[in-house]
Amino acid sequence: MAVVNGGRVAVPFFDLKGQYASIKHDVDAAVKRVFDSQIFILGPEVEAFEKEIASYLGVKHAIAVSSGTDALLVALMAAGVGRGDEVILPPFTFFATAGSIARLGAKPVFADIDPLTFNVDPVAIAARITARTKAIMPVHLFGHAVDMDAIQALAKPHGIAVIEDAAQAIGTKHQGRFVGSIGDFGCFSFFPTKNLGASGEGGLVTTNSADSAEKVRMLRAHGARTEYHHELLGGNFRIHALQAAVLRVKLPHLDAWNDKRARNAAVYVEFLGGIKQVTLPVVQSYSNHTFHQFVIRAERRDDLATYLKEQGIGSKVYYPKALHEQRCFDGLIDSSTPMPQSEKACREVLALPIYPELDDAQVAATAGAIREFYL
Repeated sequence: MAVVNGGRVAVPFFDLKGQYASIKHDVDAAVKRVFDSQIFILGPEVEAFEKEIASYLGVKHAIAVSSGTDALLVALMAAGVGRGDEVILPPFTFFATAGSIARLGAKPVFADIDPLTFNVDPVAIAARITARTKAIMPVHLFGHAVDMDAIQALAKPHGIAVIEDAAQAIGTKHQGRFVGSIGDFGCFSFFPTKNLGASGEGGLVTTNSADSAEKVRMLRAHGARTEYHHELLGGNFRIHALQAAVLRVKLPHLDAWNDKRARNAAVYVEFLGGIKQVTLPVVQSYSNHTFHQFVIRAERRDDLATYLKEQGIGSKVYYPKALHEQRCFDGLIDSSTPMPQSEKACREVLALPIYPELDDAQVAATAGAIREFYL
């Protein structure tokens, strides 16, 4: 536990050094193993990781790729999404969800969010389905599952692909099944600050279809099943063996780390309950919450963030501007449908430190500063 001026407890928004210190010996040994092998792209480390994480998630196929963004892109390509197609998604999410759609010449079609979970509202999706809808891309935001029963009920009668953006939700379950194992494809990110983070970029595509898995593997390597024989227009979406080796060390710790995030969240809920200016996260009965982020709604949000910074406490706004308002989509999307819940969330949300290496004093200091600000 660190302190800052005046004896206050310092609470960085995240602390990768703390996690590395707890597993340093095993990570260093895994990195050495890769250097000793001199196999840096794909290879046995990647194959082993794919088998281990497929077993963890309960999926038939897991294909590791170069980033979470590339996971989304490759899944869309494997689903046959292209120019003129429409893909429905929420506007309150990280840019990659919509950007990957637009990169293929398809049209992002936004459906507003449920204000309780911040996830896409199935009722809003139903109103946006057209004859051109090729896929629905629900985002399990912040670690809480989307209502996948409702999504599947909308998609299946129309033959619409479901591509789960589970970048922030590894370990989250919907009705007892891991997210990313329910739709046609699941997409995960291993960005270093994720619940399961690499030492650089990395991502994963999951599927229970052998044909889809084979297509993803081909797309990952320039559309080739065998070297120099290209059947599809793919790309270089290969993960590095170093990232797979590090992820193999971390995967057995994931459940314990997620449990610690949940315990930290419970402390926040206990300390912050009763503050009328703060709305705490909601967990619906069909989902657990892995708390990639602990996101509150806060009155005078920007003033609160400034106050926390002055106290040596980190916080962050996810997200300050909804995707349907982003300039790069001008002329591409239909901006006539209002997205009031997404826009309201952008004005109110604030993420607090939640990583598993936080100690009790740091959680208490963060909650205490918020109480001091409002009360």
